[in-house]
Amino acid sequence: MSEKEAELSTLENGENPVPEKAADDAVEAPAAEAQAEEPSVSRAELDQLQAENDQLKKERDQLKDRLARLQAEFENARKRAEKEKADFKDYAVGSVVEQFLPVVDNFELALKSTGSLDQLRTGVELIVKQMEEILRALQVQPVSTVGEEFDPRHHEAMGSVEREDLPDQHVAEEVRRGYRLREKLLRPALVRVVSNPKQTSE
Repeated sequence: MSEKEAELSTLENGENPVPEKAADDAVEAPAAEAQAEEPSVSRAELDQLQAENDQLKKERDQLKDRLARLQAEFENARKRAEKEKADFKDYAVGSVVEQFLPVVDNFELALKSTGSLDQLRTGVELIVKQMEEILRALQVQPVSTVGEEFDPRHHEAMGSVEREDLPDQHVAEEVRRGYRLREKLLRPALVRVVSNPKQTSE
């Protein structure tokens, strides 16, 4: 049988005329081409990437160190602020207490006094005046009460008093004095309020 007849016979029987080795070569060829197309990284590029990585690590460490220092500075500043606040409070309290110490001294002298009741009363009145002067120096003023119109922002009603000589809803009596520091109310005045039957019936 000639070579051509053998090939025809192979085709008619459905066999692959390509030798097995040639088929393997045909499969391996694209893989080899793909490998050839993959970019190869040079040693210089690897060194550059390593250098960039080292630089990033260095910057990261510097940032971490800076953050730690900032946190420490913030904590120190917070502690300083708290100490300054406490020191200022102590100074303010001490300044006020210092002004009232002479008043305490005078009260102690009054208690040790062997004078008459009138003398004791006169001494207490002088002490009260001394205290009022200190309060004025601190810009603490008493809340106006008797004869004033009742104001719930400055007055606290303890009860009412029926009177016809004063306008309705005005302060008739002061039970306990109220005080304010400049415009800030320290405590309201405890008062009794007028109930005028003539005005309420009209």
